Amino acid sequence: MTYRIYLVEDDKNLNLVLKSYLEKEGWQVKSYFNGEDARKDISNPPDLWVLDIMLPDIDGYQLIKEIKNTSPHLPVIFISARDADIDRVLGLELGSDDYLAKPFLPRELVIRARNLLERFYNKSYTVYNLPPYTINESSRIVKLGDEIIDLTSKEYDLLLYFAKNPNIALSRDQILNHIWGDDYFGSDRVVDDLVRRLRKKVLRLDIETIYGYGYRVNKR
Repeated sequence: MTYRIYLVEDDKNLNLVLKSYLEKEGWQVKSYFNGEDARKDISNPPDLWVLDIMLPDIDGYQLIKEIKNTSPHLPVIFISARDADIDRVLGLELGSDDYLAKPFLPRELVIRARNLLERFYNKSYTVYNLPPYTINESSRIVKLGDEIIDLTSKEYDLLLYFAKNPNIALSRDQILNHIWGDDYFGSDRVVDDLVRRLRKKVLRLDIETIYGYGYRVNKR
């Protein structure tokens, strides 16, 4: 399948290299060298955004807020020269689906992009029930009765994973590998942070902490 990718990176040499690697996968890539130019195309969304955090005008954090306001479930990969845990966590809070710290191999971006695109778009769909919530895999909409629950992409992916594995103890490593991919390099603290954020939005769901291991959703 031919996917459309928007790449925002102000380093022109790196931009050209990453664009070349992504295009070799058969994907259509539109690149930007600053945030303002990228902002103009938010209303015409791609299948995936790749955003540098540090840009010469508006930063990637501001861009992702505007992207998620228009397309809340659209996948986003952050890239940054900063490798602090706080940057990773903040990116996740704002709805990013992956984070790559510079320097990285262009091939690693391709692998992560492919995994993310396949997870989002190449599926057979169904509707899952975690009373009192329903999860529509096709539309990626979660409802409590007639109310739509606003979740980030990662929060939705975690809830869907729980829905497919009710009453089963899932380790942090299992959750990390399923949500971020087995090529993710980083702390498993992102799992605890994601569960914490999901709990705040699905207050009536019984997400049990299994200390020293992981989590389980108890389906009644």
